[in-house]
Amino acid sequence: MAAMERLRKKGIKLTPQRLAILEYLEGNTAHPTAEDVHAAVRKRHPTMSHATVYNTLRTLRDHGEVLELTIDPGRKHYDPNTQPHHHIICVGCGSIADVFQDFDVSIPEELDREYEILGSQIEFHGLCRDCRGKTGG
Repeated sequence: MAAMERLRKKGIKLTPQRLAILEYLEGNTAHPTAEDVHAAVRKRHPTMSHATVYNTLRTLRDHGEVLELTIDPGRKHYDPNTQPHHHIICVGCGSIADVFQDFDVSIPEELDREYEILGSQIEFHGLCRDCRGKTGG
């Protein structure tokens, strides 16, 4: 696991709980919340606390191993894919999917002069196939 090696080189202690969280997140495209991570990892580590999950996710975020997504007004989601990409959110069920496509978007000139653009993310909102089927759309 590449993330494990990177964290070890940065001097981050890899406890069994942190390893379990890393393992759960590896390749996970569901964009889980901290609660989702806790519920999944707790199956193997019944004494895992919410605080351990939150602290580990914060550490992973701070070291560039996960993206913290604030696209859901109610909860933060986590994405282990740190490569630049966009997201689409179903307004029916709340599912989140990755969008790997570049879009040519520019900001107004006056803002371009004021800011050094470091990155961007586009959010798309719609209804997934399952939710469209439920509404007959």
